[in-house]
Amino acid sequence: MKRPLGAQISHMLKARGVDVIFGIPGVHNVEMYRGIEEAGITHVLARNEMGAGFMADGYARASGRPGVLYVITGPGLTNAMTPLGQADSDSVSVLAISSCLDEVAATKGQLHQMRDQRAAAACVTAASDEARNAESAYRLIDRAFEAFAVDRPRPRHIQVPIAELGRLAVAPPAARARSARASASHDQITQVATRLLAAQRPLFVFGGGAVKGADAVPHLLQQTGAAALTTYAGRGIVPPGHPQSFGASLARPETADIAAQADLVIAVGTELSEVDLWRSHLGHTAPMIRVDIDAAIFDGLQEGDTGILGDAAQFLPALSLAIAARTGDCAPKWDLLEIADTKARFRAETEAERPGIARIADALSAAMPRDLMVYSDMTQFAYVAKEIWEMQRPGHWHHPFGYGTLGYGMPAAIGGAVARAGMPTLAMVGDSGFQYTLQELGTAVELGLGLPILLWDNGKLKEIEDSMVASQIAPNAVVARNPDFLALARAYGAHATQPCDLNALISDINAAFTADVPTLIRVTPAIKNS
Repeated sequence: MKRPLGAQISHMLKARGVDVIFGIPGVHNVEMYRGIEEAGITHVLARNEMGAGFMADGYARASGRPGVLYVITGPGLTNAMTPLGQADSDSVSVLAISSCLDEVAATKGQLHQMRDQRAAAACVTAASDEARNAESAYRLIDRAFEAFAVDRPRPRHIQVPIAELGRLAVAPPAARARSARASASHDQITQVATRLLAAQRPLFVFGGGAVKGADAVPHLLQQTGAAALTTYAGRGIVPPGHPQSFGASLARPETADIAAQADLVIAVGTELSEVDLWRSHLGHTAPMIRVDIDAAIFDGLQEGDTGILGDAAQFLPALSLAIAARTGDCAPKWDLLEIADTKARFRAETEAERPGIARIADALSAAMPRDLMVYSDMTQFAYVAKEIWEMQRPGHWHHPFGYGTLGYGMPAAIGGAVARAGMPTLAMVGDSGFQYTLQELGTAVELGLGLPILLWDNGKLKEIEDSMVASQIAPNAVVARNPDFLALARAYGAHATQPCDLNALISDINAAFTADVPTLIRVTPAIKNS
């Protein structure tokens, strides 16, 4: 059956498993909205395309499926480029579909005109392409879904000329079978097992790419006696309190000395990037084995290192089985008291760097539901919490790690709450970052989400002020006049509270999970313990 191409695209997305689209309609993409309801897709109306992009990102992280957003030509796409950049740096599958002008070279002065919209989006996506007819649109969409399934997750952008979106088109082809992700060979796994068992002080480093192989990790540590470090994105891969784990402390300078003590390092699903290490090098001198689905990671291998192209979800269980076939469990090969002392020292450093936050994070982590999912923003509260708050499950704390975008937390949590209907989701934001996307409260109210939004209000850009002081710069432009956040939330139709102590804070958050609209919970450094 023939339909306008915009409608056919919605039907195609539905056939590829898309149930929700985030976005904002406009005169230039109105044809994309013709088929959404007919296809049986729910559309979530954001207040700004930046919010829509973060919602799609949060949805993808929570559901494991691509997040999809529809945006208009020009400013709609440029507004969405910040969240696309965040998804690109954090390996999140987001598909942005936009309209574009039919011609921009000879004609000037058009509404929403850009010189090269496609090229602009290419700067923050794995691919940005233009589909000039229906067949091309279908191929590019299938190419995107194939890449999401097989390659390292990254956002992609497809634009379609406005006139083409309204032109009648034949139905898209049926969904085709997708390829499998790369997997380590039997020989590679056997070689790793041999080297692990021969090592005297093996060390695992787990990143966010190892989340789907996490079930095998406790047994692997027991089998090998290895110690473990995790990136912030890898929290929860090693169970809380595990005696062989140094925790999510990879960014602590002293972990370079820990890595130097290892005689074999196995890094799984991590870039070991600047935002993982906050230094240029892990610190190891021993050989390293790196396991990743992105071959580009291996460009940084040193002499004696080994790169294995494979998915952690396959590699880690297979490695555990290969070791079990040869030997039983192994005594820890690291001093457990030394690990415990090191973790205690790291925590003390964290508390000294940003005083007063750890006590609040401790109270919350002890009282929150086991299946809680957290979305945090760029705020000092999150910087402390994501180091000391041990996660019961991997892949349940999401943060704008790489691109570091303010305004991420609340709209991403909205996307996560949509994906996890009825399950507890918490947004954790700061007073400055919240104001980047606070208008998305309207979306959360419309959706009737029981979403607690913990607002850490210290009345300033405290992290920047601390940085200025450390650099011997007189603090400048770090204090701004904040609005009455509670009144603002109520104006949107949300609930709002300011608990006086930690018990009230816990009670307010738990009540917010089952409320009929989101609840803004303002917390200041002056909050009492009880």
